[in-house]
Amino acid sequence: MTTPVREVELRLPGADRDLAGALILPGGAGPFPAAVLVSGSGPVDRDSNAPRLAIDSTRQLAHALARAGIATLRYDKRGVGGSRLLRDGTVEGKDGWMRAGLFDNADDLVAAFTALAERPDTDAGRLFLVGHSEGATLVTIAAARMSDAPAGPRPAAVVLLAGAARPGDAVLRWQAGMLAPTLPAPVRGLLKLLRTDLVRQVSRNHDKIRATGTDIARIGGAKINAKWFREYLDHDPRDDLARLRMPVLAVTGTKDLQVDPADLAAIAELVPGPVQTWAAPDVTHLLRTQPGAPSLRAYKEEVRRPVDPAVLDRVTGWLADQGVAADTH
Repeated sequence: MTTPVREVELRLPGADRDLAGALILPGGAGPFPAAVLVSGSGPVDRDSNAPRLAIDSTRQLAHALARAGIATLRYDKRGVGGSRLLRDGTVEGKDGWMRAGLFDNADDLVAAFTALAERPDTDAGRLFLVGHSEGATLVTIAAARMSDAPAGPRPAAVVLLAGAARPGDAVLRWQAGMLAPTLPAPVRGLLKLLRTDLVRQVSRNHDKIRATGTDIARIGGAKINAKWFREYLDHDPRDDLARLRMPVLAVTGTKDLQVDPADLAAIAELVPGPVQTWAAPDVTHLLRTQPGAPSLRAYKEEVRRPVDPAVLDRVTGWLADQGVAADTH
């Protein structure tokens, strides 16, 4: 009789945050190879679900990995779901997630990885990091930091899903250039009438954000997570990629409008360890296939379908191979 997959609720307490997460353990006896799964930007929970868009990619990936014999830990970001951001000893309100910076999120990833390494049901020699979008940036930060540390757990391999290889401000300018042609015709017409260049406007907003000094600020009337933006705009992931000596799998869809698939070549050139890259055909930023021209307007329809099986197979198969390789050393 096959032992069923088990899901265990966990908490990751800290001085300035208390994170809620879930550990999925495969059937059978451990210790198991295991991975921390990291979601993208914004107020997303352990499953990569935001209030207006249930992406669900990390949950689907966690269950695919469990079927391949790999345990996973995923967690709600600060101020989201069951997680809390603590400020002066008290719990922040509904906007707590907006006070967390890029490097706060990286600290949380290191804490989650350390907690996973300390569990008796996981194999500390076969631990992995898997990040999507912002999560991929956090994985490069955390993996480089832990690899340089004189002691402590280190990832045996990392997976970068829609990971960028250029500074944050350059990523956002590229996004603006790609998104402008996909806007509805009336919006494009209005921008043309007003002589508004979307990329130039994004750059002006970056200057305004850099001039802020608070965790949360208003730009153009909208409240934003200014601390995160300031750190992200000026962060260059190429420095971290150049310090990754463990095996790396980088996957970006050919229809990604938020991260340039051309960055795969830069990742392959920068990472000194063994690298495998894959430009997933017709796959978008949400890790689904999309017929026709890619567009953000298709996202709501897109998430009704499962994550592309070829993406799940590529990640699970590659990590399973890394677990076997690590086990034989």
